[in-house]
Amino acid sequence: MARKSDAQGRLDDAARAGWLYYVAGRTQDEIAAVMGISRQSAQRLVSLAVAERLIKVRVDHPIAACLEYAEALRRRFNLAHVEVVPSDPAGTSTTVGIAEAAAAEIERWLKRQEPIVLAIGTGRTLKAAVDQLGAMECPQHRVVSLTGNIGPDGSAAYYNVIFSMADAIKARHFPMPLPVLCSSAEERDALHQQSIVQSTLRLGAEAHVTFVGIGELGVDAPLCVDGFLAPDEMTALIGRGAAGEICGWVFDRDGILLDDPINERVASVPIPPRDPGIVIGVGLGKRKEKAIKAALVGGLINGLITDERTSEQLLID
Repeated sequence: MARKSDAQGRLDDAARAGWLYYVAGRTQDEIAAVMGISRQSAQRLVSLAVAERLIKVRVDHPIAACLEYAEALRRRFNLAHVEVVPSDPAGTSTTVGIAEAAAAEIERWLKRQEPIVLAIGTGRTLKAAVDQLGAMECPQHRVVSLTGNIGPDGSAAYYNVIFSMADAIKARHFPMPLPVLCSSAEERDALHQQSIVQSTLRLGAEAHVTFVGIGELGVDAPLCVDGFLAPDEMTALIGRGAAGEICGWVFDRDGILLDDPINERVASVPIPPRDPGIVIGVGLGKRKEKAIKAALVGGLINGLITDERTSEQLLID
């Protein structure tokens, strides 16, 4: 690894301090403790980040360590898109940093003049990203939800993001008027025969770019917390080799969708093809590492937005 110049290293430190201050919301005293410097030095670095125009709402300066992790992930898993954001060593949020990065990438796609189909999954991380989107006029595009917007009790699913996007993005939006999981395979098949659902399934398969959350499994995982699976069903699923889920589709440690009764009940649009499109997974944190690694190994995704700490773990053999 080439040694960075003093000037480059100082800009890196300024970008890191700026990110901790403006994105992670850390105080200058906390930044000083995290970076091992004095409070006065932390204050000067934050000021430098502003003076060098590294700070808008997001940190524009690509920190060298993040770039190196991104390039290593790109080579290791043959990815079409990778973005690695700085980690907040003392932070506990599973969305700070990557939500802003995902929002910026969504906006980049929506700013294209040629019409595209943008598909989007569901979950806490994607909702946090959509909440960051500014108002945009892009009637040439179509936005389709991969997952249902109905909870297991018939109520609106809280973390379905298609309607939040519709509030900000003036484009044609196509919700999936189904639950994430049906009560049986027969019910799922019957619902998928409806013409309104058929059109959404076809549109999802045509997506140019897809953004999905990557879910961990366990009795405290979203599929259980949100009421789609009972704890005993989740425990049995893990016992059958399940390692993670994307839009309800459950896969094993090799990223292969399980031949399992649970997947036969999934009402979501199948994960769109990675060629010629791109499927970008968004997630970070120790609880998600196993699921993210499996999705990468199996080629379920060919893009990733994550943080430094998670990247380091994903690159361990």
